[in-house]
Amino acid sequence: MNAIIYCRVSTNKETQETSLRRQEDELVQLANRYQFHIDSIIKEQASGYDFDRDGILQLLERIKDKQVQAVLIQDETRLGRGNAKIAILHCILKEGIKLYSISHNGELQLSESDSMVLKIVSMVEEYQRKLHNVKIKRGMKRAVEQGYKPEKNLKNLGEHSGRDKIEVPVQEIVRLRKNGLTFSEIAATLRGFGYNISKATVHRRYQEFIEEQED
Repeated sequence: MNAIIYCRVSTNKETQETSLRRQEDELVQLANRYQFHIDSIIKEQASGYDFDRDGILQLLERIKDKQVQAVLIQDETRLGRGNAKIAILHCILKEGIKLYSISHNGELQLSESDSMVLKIVSMVEEYQRKLHNVKIKRGMKRAVEQGYKPEKNLKNLGEHSGRDKIEVPVQEIVRLRKNGLTFSEIAATLRGFGYNISKATVHRRYQEFIEEQED
């Protein structure tokens, strides 16, 4: 199992730097005990109430890689404090990542209150996605009833092009992405609108749009 070690202290004081090194040493020992392969070690000195932390943002980005299965921490407060802790825990757990801590000498056991809040957050997030999809489907239905024919957006680039290029509503992809839908959800929505489109194509067209904006 590949694991990321995450260490945090709240200030830049010398005593805190010692604590940071101690966290790292103890977490390496924990990784060795469970025979984890250490993918990377992230260390930072910042307030746990702050979301804008290079280390935690690096962690949240790295766990999207399916090659990483676990995160090792001293305890859950190293991830964050207050509402920040709940939000970060939610981001990690919904990726299917296992949390191991020194304080529990193994897999992290959430408190009853934290567990309850996380269930509520997940439920609200799920219903928000469903609500987005319902609104989008109703809008698509109205457009079709008014004569919009999405199949006309498919065109062949030429006899010798090797592949048909699918013309897709890029602005709609961008809008749905801003609304928090995943690339899979966007693809499913557009297929419901008549576009023969995959998650990979949605992702590619979105990236092309972003790159064009940066040029």
